[in-house]
Amino acid sequence: MSDALPIDLHYLDQPSEAHADATPMVVIHGLLGSADNWRSHLKVWQASRRVIAVDLRNHGRSPHAEGMSYAQMSADVVALLDKLELSKVHLVGHSMGGKVAISLARQHPDRVASLVVADIAPVAYQHGHDDVFAALERVREGQPANRREADELLAEHVDSRPTRLFLATNLVRSEQGGLKLRVGLDYIRQDYEAIIGLPSGETSYNGPTLVLRGDESPYVSDAMLPALREVLPTSRVVTLKQAGHWLHADQPEAFQQSVDAFLTAQTS
Repeated sequence: MSDALPIDLHYLDQPSEAHADATPMVVIHGLLGSADNWRSHLKVWQASRRVIAVDLRNHGRSPHAEGMSYAQMSADVVALLDKLELSKVHLVGHSMGGKVAISLARQHPDRVASLVVADIAPVAYQHGHDDVFAALERVREGQPANRREADELLAEHVDSRPTRLFLATNLVRSEQGGLKLRVGLDYIRQDYEAIIGLPSGETSYNGPTLVLRGDESPYVSDAMLPALREVLPTSRVVTLKQAGHWLHADQPEAFQQSVDAFLTAQTS
C-alpha cells in the first residue's frame, strides 16, 4: 500500500499574534497518543510561534486506514504541510512521532528548519505493547458504559494507572451512549512490525537536531547513540532527570524549556 494516497489528517492549529519565530512548529504524537495530549504545551509555545499538532492516521480524529509504515505516515504529514502552504517547519516528534519526524526530515530536508526528537532512536525495537493491545481489545469487547468500567477492563491487562489513564484518552462516547475506541486498533496491530522498525529514508539529516531522552527510559540508551549519530550526525542529546518515556508529561517545564532554548538558538 506504499503507493496509496496520503490521508487527510486532523490537526490543531494554534496561531500566535506575536510571532517571534515566523517558522511554524509541527508537533507529532506517539503511538496511541493524539494532538489533544499536547494542549498544555501548545498553549505555552503559541506565545511565540504558530503551533500545529497533528493526529496521525488511525489516531485521534484522523481517518482510519491500512498501512502504518513511516513512509506512509510521513507522506501524510507532508500532504498537510502542502495543504497549509507551509514551506518549512520546526518538527517536534515523540516516540513513534519522532520516527515520523526523522523520516520526513531525511526524505524532505528542505521542508525542515530544525528537528526535535523526543525519547526515540532510529533503531528497531522489540515487541512491547502486547499488554496494551490486549487491554484495548478487552475494552472494545466489553463495551463499557462509563470510564470507571473502562478502567476496570483495562486493569485486567495493565497494572499501571498512569498508563491506563493515557489509554483512556482513546475512548469516546458511542452512538449508543457507552464508550468506544477512536483508534484504528486493527490497522495498528496489523502493521506493528513497521511501527517498531526503522524510520524511512536512506540518507542522514544534517540540519539542527535536538534529541531529548528521559534518564529513566530505555528508549535512547547510550548503546544506541552510534546509530543515532549515523542518521542524525549534528544532533545534540539532552537527558532530562526524573523522566521516563513520556518525558513531556513527567517533566513538562524542563521539556518546554529545552525545546524553547533550542528553537531560539535557530533564530538568533
